[in-house]
Amino acid sequence: MGKIEFGTDGWRAIISEDFTFENVAIVAQAIADFLRSKKDPIYRKRKIVVGYDTRFLSDKYAEITARVLAANGIKTVLSDEPCPTPAVSYYIKKYKLTGGVMITASHNPPAYNGVKYKGYFGGSAGSDIIDAIEARLYKKSVKDMPLEEAVGKGKVIVKDIISPQLDFIKKYADMKKLKKGKLKVLVDSMNGAGGTYLGEILKNTGIKVDYMYAERNPGFHGRAPEPNVKHLKELICRVKKGKYDLGVATDGDADRVAIVDARGAILTGHKVMALLLKHLVENRKMRGGVIQTVCGTGLINKMCREYGLKIYETPVGFKYICDLMYKNNILLGGEETGGIGFKNYIPERDGFLSALLMMELVISEKKPLKNIVAELNKKYGNYVYEREDVLFPRSKRKKITSGLKKNPLKKVMNKEVVELNDSDGFKFSCKDGTWLLIRLSGTEPKLRIYSETPSVKQSLKYIEFGKKYAFSVM
Repeated sequence: MGKIEFGTDGWRAIISEDFTFENVAIVAQAIADFLRSKKDPIYRKRKIVVGYDTRFLSDKYAEITARVLAANGIKTVLSDEPCPTPAVSYYIKKYKLTGGVMITASHNPPAYNGVKYKGYFGGSAGSDIIDAIEARLYKKSVKDMPLEEAVGKGKVIVKDIISPQLDFIKKYADMKKLKKGKLKVLVDSMNGAGGTYLGEILKNTGIKVDYMYAERNPGFHGRAPEPNVKHLKELICRVKKGKYDLGVATDGDADRVAIVDARGAILTGHKVMALLLKHLVENRKMRGGVIQTVCGTGLINKMCREYGLKIYETPVGFKYICDLMYKNNILLGGEETGGIGFKNYIPERDGFLSALLMMELVISEKKPLKNIVAELNKKYGNYVYEREDVLFPRSKRKKITSGLKKNPLKKVMNKEVVELNDSDGFKFSCKDGTWLLIRLSGTEPKLRIYSETPSVKQSLKYIEFGKKYAFSVM
């Protein structure tokens, strides 16, 4: 068995290679040891919720986790069916639990599974918690007990943990507006934990919801449950052919969203976040800070300056956004991949709420989404974001990092670099506002190249330039 290593958002590995029953039990024991070591009042309750997605054997991995926690004297609520990650986070917050575990590999390919740990605040655990758990791996023998015994003794309770999340979302969303709206929406659940829950939320509203790939399929029909252009070609085609107002896709654990307009154009995560910022500020009259990661867009920065909102920047990983959301007055915080968290909820991404707020926006503006986007571009200018992932062996990570550090760019193509940000990877910001970012993935053996310029052509040129530069410094 390979070594268990935590990345940007928990531990992920290939099923039956490193992600085995034995290794999951070892991780669960480390979590139990961490919880038992804490003396703070918030940890005295020692009650955990465990959820899981639709991946191969996720239910069994969740059961093992619950058994080990129970055997270590930690009361556990185990989801009775596959659930979205935000359901786990909301359950923690609502019932003031010590934390939570979600068995999921999120958007990774079908061969992967993973473990996410959620803190007592109802969001992604920070490095302090994750490092403390990781430090306890392999330190003690695994304690276990049969599930039937754990349930019989009341140490494990198997129940519905999704309803509380859905009930809260119904209160957060403007259901009166959604009832009056007349939209036709196609949802691609990507065979993930999103299932048909959006339709349940929108029942008895003016929104007509149709589905594709809502059934459980651990193979995800041969694609990774990552809502991007590569994996949403069928959704794009069917939205155009079926004359839908919107296409919506949620990822494997339904904490991220992708939006497709009536023309079949998929919006970047940046654009989705910008539109939701517009909706919250202009239509809902809400205020607060805005958080982006290092690969965030200049569009959000420009909008925040106009709205008079404070902007924060973090490394990639929602745990960094979560920490700021928990401690500050934050309106929304999001990633370029479509994961967005909102004020007065949990410090966590939620694909359902993002989708509902996007529908609210379209109804509020009384015009097609493409028109709203066009007006946004006209007002603030074009910000075209591109990203390419390149398979990259973990054995060469130190070499390329060292090379990038020793040979920083002075120019990106013919554009002068005025700022280097090395908080997470190497971001080269140019005098004209364009930028190039090169960073190693925290969850997969990949090198990621990002760019933002005013045009697709220029952004793609930046990507090619970035790839050649990155490999030249090794």
